[in-house]
Amino acid sequence: MKEEIEITWLKQPEEQDYPAARSYLGLLLDDKTVLALIGRLRKAKPQAFKAKDIFRASGLSLLGVSNYHVEKDRTKIRNAKPLSPLLLVRMPALGKVVIADGYHRLCAVYSFDEDAPIPCKIV
Repeated sequence: MKEEIEITWLKQPEEQDYPAARSYLGLLLDDKTVLALIGRLRKAKPQAFKAKDIFRASGLSLLGVSNYHVEKDRTKIRNAKPLSPLLLVRMPALGKVVIADGYHRLCAVYSFDEDAPIPCKIV
């Protein structure tokens, strides 16, 4: 049985999320493209998507609660500390959405409620 818990969110991603997204995207794309995407992410308005839909669109596997970073985010949720919205990039050529930043937060939220709406910036 899933724990009934309210998940709170910051209104905007934390500043540290953008360099993290840039680092990850730099593995997939050239620098010019990455810088343009980060600029667009900074300007994007947050939208909400269900946790299960983000997983389906990304094609990623769910990390278990035994993962240190997932458990750290689960603790934040239990302590009513707001989480940072996810940063997502649509990759039509790959037919998926890339989670540029927030994978562990997504896994933590999913462990409480797969239908939970998650604020994201998406480009």
